[in-house]
Amino acid sequence: MPLYEYECAACEQVCELLVRSAEEELACPNCGGKQLTRQLSVTARPATASLPMAPPAGGCGRPQCGQGRCMGME
Repeated sequence: MPLYEYECAACEQVCELLVRSAEEELACPNCGGKQLTRQLSVTARPATASLPMAPPAGGCGRPQCGQGRCMGME
């Protein structure tokens, strides 16, 4: 059961939803909207004990990271 990011057309919120089947009808958890657009996911970097976790240069790729800091690392 994969976890996907969606953006709601009604409230413009980005949310993560667990998709159990392709036939499942999805709804925005914020407003209940049914017009969701699946977003491109960023793959996770493997964590190692010797290296601190830091966002990659230019941010993690999420739309929220355009303000100069990586929102995905909070």
